[in-house]
Amino acid sequence: MAKLIYGVISSLDGYIADADGNFDWSAPDEEVHAFVNELERPVGTYLYGRRLYDIMRVWETLEDDESPAMNDYAAIWRAADKIVYSRTLESVDTSRTTLERSFDPDAIVRLKETAAADIGVGGASLAAQALTAGLVDEIYQFISPVIVGGGTRFVPDGLALQLELTDERRFGNGVVYAAYRVGQ
Repeated sequence: MAKLIYGVISSLDGYIADADGNFDWSAPDEEVHAFVNELERPVGTYLYGRRLYDIMRVWETLEDDESPAMNDYAAIWRAADKIVYSRTLESVDTSRTTLERSFDPDAIVRLKETAAADIGVGGASLAAQALTAGLVDEIYQFISPVIVGGGTRFVPDGLALQLELTDERRFGNGVVYAAYRVGQ
């Protein structure tokens, strides 16, 4: 069975964007990006909310003159299937992408049972739905050395989960990676 993995870059105080919606402080350097690529390489399908999909679409047309890690990630992203959940988006314009109007936990269970590769979920709102439904198997958190004081939390308020630390790593730019298995 495929795992559903929530990968996120957050501030030390648990936000993926500050109160103004900015997340430029979270841009990974080459070392972190290369590490993320190795984590993402086994993912066969990405689940996105509309806002994250709008951000991630850049990988569809990224030119080969970027950094090696960015070029590698663009190839990984293009090779994966994408499912975008949005009630307002008219259509999707990236390859291997389908549009769903609502998040259906039963459909995700079926996807996990039939997928040949792991599944990534991204976007705080969509991930919150998957976490609340008990569908997330692992959380990969990259903690940036910054405190932003408010904004979009990477997990919803009121969510309580037991986690088991399975891996950790410290990077030269101060980012800390922590991987957790979600308890059942």
